[in-house]
Amino acid sequence: MAYNKLHAPPPAPAGVPYQDDEPLPDDEPLGHLPAAQTQAPPATNGGLVLKTECEFPALGRSASYDKFAVLVHAKAPADVARAPLDLVTVLDVSGSMEGQKVELLKKAMCFVIDQLGPDDRLSMVSFSGEAIRLTPLARMTDAGKASAKLAVGYIVVRWTGTNISEGLRVGAQVLADRRYKNAVASMILLSDGGDTFKPKGPGQDLVPPLFRQAATRPAPIHTFGFGADNDAAAMHAIAEATGGTFSFIENQAAIQDSFAHCIGGLLSVAVQEARIAVTCLHRGVRVQEVKSGCYASHVDADGRTASIQVGELYDDEERRFLVLVYVPRARPAESVTRLLKVICAYRVAATGQAAHAAAPAAIIQRPLELTDGMATPSMEVERERVRLDATQDIAAARVAADGGQHAGAARILESRLKAVEKSSATGACEALKEELQDLSARVGDRREYQQTGRARLLAGMSSHAQQRASASSSTTKAPRAYLTPKMEEMVETSRRQNRKRQHPDGQFKQIKLDLSD
Repeated sequence: MAYNKLHAPPPAPAGVPYQDDEPLPDDEPLGHLPAAQTQAPPATNGGLVLKTECEFPALGRSASYDKFAVLVHAKAPADVARAPLDLVTVLDVSGSMEGQKVELLKKAMCFVIDQLGPDDRLSMVSFSGEAIRLTPLARMTDAGKASAKLAVGYIVVRWTGTNISEGLRVGAQVLADRRYKNAVASMILLSDGGDTFKPKGPGQDLVPPLFRQAATRPAPIHTFGFGADNDAAAMHAIAEATGGTFSFIENQAAIQDSFAHCIGGLLSVAVQEARIAVTCLHRGVRVQEVKSGCYASHVDADGRTASIQVGELYDDEERRFLVLVYVPRARPAESVTRLLKVICAYRVAATGQAAHAAAPAAIIQRPLELTDGMATPSMEVERERVRLDATQDIAAARVAADGGQHAGAARILESRLKAVEKSSATGACEALKEELQDLSARVGDRREYQQTGRARLLAGMSSHAQQRASASSSTTKAPRAYLTPKMEEMVETSRRQNRKRQHPDGQFKQIKLDLSD
């Protein structure tokens, strides 16, 4: 693809509001789908589905149990109308992006533009030593897409340093100054290096003040570390602090597929503001702990109620949480103990309507004596425990490797892999096992860890904490964890385009895919 050799426009004066976002359509239906998505089958699920599953189906009547696990499983509806998106892309154009990197970035941005619909809006920001807003937040009509693609030609490399903080500040201002707001908003940050304008720190200091508190945050920031020299720790910290995901693009040629992966999710938001409420039913049952990863949870002082702030869910996306409860001994005539009532209040993204889902009450049998089969543990609960333990060890391996204990980091991951293989849920953990194998091979050597291992560990931590697939390129053959059908469809669209670009005569050769199936 050829691009015009244009000069970048001058930066907007500091402090001037960007109150020039294009108005939203008044008469068109909310959540207009791009042409590529209008052929989706009709919805087969009317709303979010909420389920519970107990660690064991039964406990002896005379037994009490500490930290008995109840799995809470929420799944968004599939193939439903989506809400329109406000997207701001913040793109590194510092000197290290010169050559193939910036050309691949331009092609990837044109792909993103093509996937947006006329109700979606896009603004592009580029940064090196300073940040420039290339386009205002404009609707992606045919004219809007043409204008945005022309602006891609303005992207030129500038050898003036890497000011990630300033790029994020300008991107944040675009979102904060909106006069109109689509139902879904997000920011994408891509950089291949570290910030050269601030002392190296934990990364959270690069986050704009407006994004640091969930109550005021206009959107999550999804970060992409491009190549071996990116500051993975800072990029992970930015995503973690704003509710986004961190992805590591190890293979430069995979940038378009990586963006496609992210866009496939953002263009399929089905549920917003989801909040799970847990209430104990039996008077002796108490919630002791909630295992919710990065999602804020709260247990009331008396242990009788708890809540989890889930937020957004993509089309057909799932979340799993473990609620640990105290189960008292049953009364002499008590054959069943009703443990928990679980409900989820949420907003339908496409319509803005409030909705709720309720799971059947979590109950267990209380026989006088347990018989065969009653003590069989739940495979789904065990699978979630395995995932949580592995997530904890991935984080521990990162701490060890950052401290120079590379052999120790590898041992942590190898030990966890053996534990997963011995688990009764091992058959449902193929992707996790391959991930642990891959990570253990990358942390044992100092040079490999610095080049790829740290970034891969952090991308894994981000994905598991969010229970959302990152767009990191992968060598695993097992199905990717947390990947949704809409993400897969968008990545396949990207790959088809790449195949046509490389083989326009239609005689496709076998191409090694940059992202695992």
